[in-house]
Amino acid sequence: MFLERTIQAMSDPKDHWENIYKNKSSQKVSWYSPHLKMSFELILSLGLPKNVAIIDVGGGASTLPDDLLAEGLKNITVLDISSEALEVSKSRLKDKVRFVHWIESDVSKAALPASKYDLWHDRALFHFLTKPEDRQKYVNNISRALKPGGYALIATFGPNGPLKCSGLEIVRYSVEDLKKELGEAFELEKHFIEIHKTPFDTTQEFLYCLFRKQ
Repeated sequence: MFLERTIQAMSDPKDHWENIYKNKSSQKVSWYSPHLKMSFELILSLGLPKNVAIIDVGGGASTLPDDLLAEGLKNITVLDISSEALEVSKSRLKDKVRFVHWIESDVSKAALPASKYDLWHDRALFHFLTKPEDRQKYVNNISRALKPGGYALIATFGPNGPLKCSGLEIVRYSVEDLKKELGEAFELEKHFIEIHKTPFDTTQEFLYCLFRKQ
């Protein structure tokens, strides 16, 4: 039965993620963190203006928008394939929900506007794209949607990260692997490793890379 569900999830990722957030608390998934401290601090360190346009892809239930709004950043977009995940954040943000633009879509298929965003944030989405064609669609979208000189902050499972997550195969990345995926249009500015502690007292290695679009 588990194998059957996994095969189905691979062919229908939206159903998989809707089921995850229907049947589990957003605080009981392995990638959960009360605050994305690494991402938040790095974004603030860039010294971007308050009206900077930020998109958080795969950020459905993340508290990053809450923390960015608290800093006065109000041009925020959250994209996620799961309506259930997005509802978690909408319910949590209450009256602040109006300051966020919500997109329910698969990031590899989303029709994002050209040169719209100053910063693209992705924590724990890209490593689920196991097919080269889906990764290329992702890169095409980020290349189109980011302004020239815009930043891409991507956090994936690192070389010593897990081999599977949420019942799905993943792709682990080294710095060089991730640079190769994004291509020559993106220059690596910073990278570091985070050892994330899961709600189950296990650990996961995340690789964070900050790129800048040429």
